[in-house]
Amino acid sequence: MKNLYRAAAVAVAGAILGSASLAYADSQLVGAGSTFDNPFFSRAFFQYKSDHPDVTVNYQSIGSGGGIQQFTARTVDFGASDVPLNSKEMAAATAANGPVVEIPVTLGGVAIAYNVSGAPAHLHLSPGVLTGIFLGKITSWNDGAIAALNPGAALPNLPLVVVHRADASGTTYIFTDYLSHVSSQWKSQIGTSKSVTWPAASSVGMKGNEGVARQIQNTPGAIGYIELAYALENDIAYAALQNSAGKFVTPSLDSVRAAAAQKPNVSSNDFSIVDQAGADSYPICGYSWVMLWRNQADPDRGKQLTDLFRWVVTSGQAYAVNVKYVALPDNVQTVAEKALATIHS
Repeated sequence: MKNLYRAAAVAVAGAILGSASLAYADSQLVGAGSTFDNPFFSRAFFQYKSDHPDVTVNYQSIGSGGGIQQFTARTVDFGASDVPLNSKEMAAATAANGPVVEIPVTLGGVAIAYNVSGAPAHLHLSPGVLTGIFLGKITSWNDGAIAALNPGAALPNLPLVVVHRADASGTTYIFTDYLSHVSSQWKSQIGTSKSVTWPAASSVGMKGNEGVARQIQNTPGAIGYIELAYALENDIAYAALQNSAGKFVTPSLDSVRAAAAQKPNVSSNDFSIVDQAGADSYPICGYSWVMLWRNQADPDRGKQLTDLFRWVVTSGQAYAVNVKYVALPDNVQTVAEKALATIHS
């Protein structure tokens, strides 16, 4: 998988975001945003380039908040975020450039990853214990609440280090959405957002899923939230979480698919699939979304974009499983195709 990511990165490298303007080639489509999406996008865009040599997709993995900013500023052709635009973001985008089309593109799980020498690869954590850790109430790995869920596990007297996203992040939104569903204290005191104030005294912020994964790897006692592909790519242990049915479940293609099946009808206005019912459902998962302009100023570029994402949400989903995402359910693919059909170029 690492070689594949390197190859994909070479295929999409080149643009520099943040400048006043971007001079991109006629055949180069530029996007920015979600790091949650990056493993899938790297694989999918690499394949699309192989099948369509005249089109290069340059995707910058800068976080959902950055992607929304770049999209609104129209320095990129598309943005990607693990949470659709909120009302304020939508108003800013439409005021600047007209109507926005949002389409679901990926479905994945958020793993609770940790670095505890000698501990099992899939420690059991309950909603209460996980919330207690991120609230800063549980501060050591040998705390009795963790030990009670993991009888016989070798849990050292090691301080917990909470690692979180420092940038505005859709992965943070999905994770805090889950915590708000399972903890009234979290909901009232911290809330659900792409950026929150982290209460644990040991909290350390890092940029991107990549940065959080690296920090967990390098910090004994660390725990944090990352898209599943990053845990697998970096060989980081991750927890089995107790779901709403009381079962301990690890994130996997099957458990994320089971959660999504509990809520078959999703839209950009009703998208949360955390803490779903069902014995097989993994509780922290979600869809990610791409933002496109409904009115495309350049007909050729507009056609390239719609052709690309029509492929991504249909045939391109075949490449999702290679990097541990679930292919979009058929009905969600239909939602995406109908949205794409509204784009004018």
